[in-house]
Amino acid sequence: MDRRKFLTALGLTALHPEYVFAQAATKIARMGWLTAQREPSLTPYVKAMRESLTELGYVEGKNLRIEFRYGDDAIERVPELAADLERIPVDLIVAQGAAVEIIGKLKLKTPVVYVFSGDPVSAHLAESLANPPHSMTGLTFMAAEFNGKRLELLREFIPGLQRVAIIANPEHPGEEIERRDSEEAGQRLGLVTDFFATRNSKELDDAFTKISTTPVQAISVFADGFAIQNRQKIIEFSNDRRVPVISGWAIFAQSGALCTYGPRLTESYRRLAYYVDRVLKGADPSTLPIERPTKFELIINARTAKALNIAIPQSVLLRADQVIE
Repeated sequence: MDRRKFLTALGLTALHPEYVFAQAATKIARMGWLTAQREPSLTPYVKAMRESLTELGYVEGKNLRIEFRYGDDAIERVPELAADLERIPVDLIVAQGAAVEIIGKLKLKTPVVYVFSGDPVSAHLAESLANPPHSMTGLTFMAAEFNGKRLELLREFIPGLQRVAIIANPEHPGEEIERRDSEEAGQRLGLVTDFFATRNSKELDDAFTKISTTPVQAISVFADGFAIQNRQKIIEFSNDRRVPVISGWAIFAQSGALCTYGPRLTESYRRLAYYVDRVLKGADPSTLPIERPTKFELIINARTAKALNIAIPQSVLLRADQVIE
């Protein structure tokens, strides 16, 4: 800066203190986005987060820059992608999905906020939801009590319901909580619940073989990354046998399951922007308790119901947030 410009700036600072704040406001915050998934699978959720950031006053290219890193379904790439973001460096890393557990073990210097489908306590990411560690906090999608509510919904769809198969990944943090809730609800409703552990494709195929020889009347799928990746396979198997599928995330109903009842994920991603804003403004992650879902949705696939010859009860239709015709 030459002498004249320096003196002009100095004069503006002395006469107009707001000039200093205006200059500070133009500082560009750098946010890293890190996931092991592919970009298309998260497009609607990234859109929701970006819209919420805009409402909070962030304008990409003006006061915010987002560095995106996608693992393209290669979970082993997460450490190198995290290191890349720290080299930039970014002010904050937003972690998504399965990448969160790995990042929790890396002891990064950069603060982290996350969205996570599992239970953060079971994953050893925090001692409790109210007490996240110094470096990480965020939101969980898990609402285990809804597994029992989904069995109640199945009873409304199938009045004579007696037996339900449960497909779940026992390596998903908090799965044991979801299983316990389902079993307790099943006992209360007089249902037999058959549990099938599906950690990988072989175990999923084995589960299909066993379910084929068992007179189950419905399948409940615990939502996690593995279930999402294999949802079409699960739905096609069940529909071929005229057995309805229920799960927690909207993408299952959108892919052909009978219905879903669980957290509205786009709202969780919108809420994520609040955490980003707080940390970028200096908040310590440990002062921001981990949040559970607060908004839920019931989605019914009427096409699937018709194909399976299942009458949708009027009481369920009236509660639905969306009906796929």
